Amino acid sequence: MDAQYNRDSSIVKKNRSFELPLRLNRQGNYIIPSGELVYTCFSSDFLVEDADAWRNEVWRMMKIRSDLTFIFLTKRISRLQECLPEDWNEGYPNVVIGCTVENQKEADARLPIFINAPLQHRIICCEPLLEAIDLSPYLSDKIQQVLAGGESGPDARPCDYQWVLSLREQAISKNISFHYHQTGANLIKDGVLYKIPRKNQSDQAMKAKLDWSK
Repeated sequence: MDAQYNRDSSIVKKNRSFELPLRLNRQGNYIIPSGELVYTCFSSDFLVEDADAWRNEVWRMMKIRSDLTFIFLTKRISRLQECLPEDWNEGYPNVVIGCTVENQKEADARLPIFINAPLQHRIICCEPLLEAIDLSPYLSDKIQQVLAGGESGPDARPCDYQWVLSLREQAISKNISFHYHQTGANLIKDGVLYKIPRKNQSDQAMKAKLDWSK
């Protein structure tokens, strides 16, 4: 995303929408209405070190807007405990946290921490999916969803469709919802490599009809 707009990805800063959940319209009502899902920090990592200075402001917004559901993804799950607010306890009921794992090594390193963290809502995000992953040791009723998707961008590494199907089977066998988010730029299916434009990647994933909900 930064490359598209010629921005420096190494710089972490607040954007113009930082306080959007608390903004009011002219009638004095919240701009984001009750019941909405708020995708939080999806162009970065919510637990990135550079955001430590203002993360408590976000926790505060999440607490105030308990009528919204906030979701964020992180590959820095090892930092979660040190970044939680003092009143977190077993988790805010309106916050969903997703742990990203791209290969087996990272799954085995991050998921034991993730499943034992004090959270009310967890999802496992296998995106970008770079190899076949066995999630079976970590799938239980603590996990609400498994998400899979290939890598995008000009230098995207290929994603094999069989890896996606395997994750789907693993999730369904444990009665866990599954979502196929996007194909990625380079999808291998039946031994054939398909180049898929960014604008079509989510649509192609949806057409595969792999999503499943318990």
